[in-house]
Amino acid sequence: MPDRAGAEDRIARLRLIRSDNIGPVTYFQLLARFGSASAALDAIPDLAARGGGRAPRLAARAVIERELAEVERLGARYLFLGQGLYPPLLAELESAPPALIVKGHLSLLEKPAIAMVGARNASAAACRFARQLAQDLGSAGACVVSGLARGIDTAAHDGALESGTIAVIAGGIDVFYPPENEARQRAIAEQGLLIAEQPPGVEPRARHFPYRNRIIAGLAHGTVVVEAAPKSGSLITARYATEYGRDVMAVPGSPLDPRAQGCNQLIRDGAILVQNADDVLEAIRPFNIRPLAQRSLDYAAPAAPLDASETDRQTVLDLLSPTPVAVDELVRQCGLPPAIVQTILLELELAGRLERHAGGKVSLA
Repeated sequence: MPDRAGAEDRIARLRLIRSDNIGPVTYFQLLARFGSASAALDAIPDLAARGGGRAPRLAARAVIERELAEVERLGARYLFLGQGLYPPLLAELESAPPALIVKGHLSLLEKPAIAMVGARNASAAACRFARQLAQDLGSAGACVVSGLARGIDTAAHDGALESGTIAVIAGGIDVFYPPENEARQRAIAEQGLLIAEQPPGVEPRARHFPYRNRIIAGLAHGTVVVEAAPKSGSLITARYATEYGRDVMAVPGSPLDPRAQGCNQLIRDGAILVQNADDVLEAIRPFNIRPLAQRSLDYAAPAAPLDASETDRQTVLDLLSPTPVAVDELVRQCGLPPAIVQTILLELELAGRLERHAGGKVSLA
């Protein structure tokens, strides 16, 4: 007999995830407050009105049912946070994706993971080094995680393909980007593991790549940057790893090559200098894979609702600006209970008036 209640809950969770103005933090807060995704969906219009805006567009049931059918047709599946095989290291993050779409060998999630990132326009020497480093790490039992981009990402996946590699992609799991990596993406789906946060068919946009980078860093015990210019996207991944309390490692390069400046600066700032796989393995050796407590999203009863007064809302609004500020700092400044502040921020975000940033910061939209 099919699990009708489970299927309905899955549809409701995906509707919540795919609705406007609802990121991971808001998703978790809504589930905690209302006890189920279905109840949260019903409550959103009222919450948005309290935040002084229109209710966000909610994902239609028909759209979600089509997405579910397409994921099944592609031979992929969902991993929901708090359930089943969701990656335990990723589950530790406040911004962990509520749902992932995966295709391939889920057993790779049980291996110690090392992220490898670097320049898209990488030098031939750096690509050769990345390929060999990934191969050596794979031979030692680690799983190499990267983003399937040109340059260093491609070299890392090639080096670790036989031992097992995880590719986190910015668009839908069926979208090949860059186009020249189509054969490689298909090979990883067969021999490794593909992970996507976006629904099938979504073409990657600029805003999707930082989301992808947080998953790469969150999956891994440490991140190795092989070659990166000072403002490279690879340094965003390294910054996420630092915020998550994971090791950041970098391969030094010539000071005459702009593509090495980012790595050299990381080393100056305290990153572990990497010359070979032994350096990486020594850094992560204390972190043997262990079962971590999954964040539960199945609540026996919803939390007692906390209603903020108009005075409370105005107090918080007066402290907000377009400049991101830590939520902890807001709590200190306004003197309100943390639960009231979180309720106000939730209402403002649903109303489209608040943006959330990395590091637990918020700003006016």
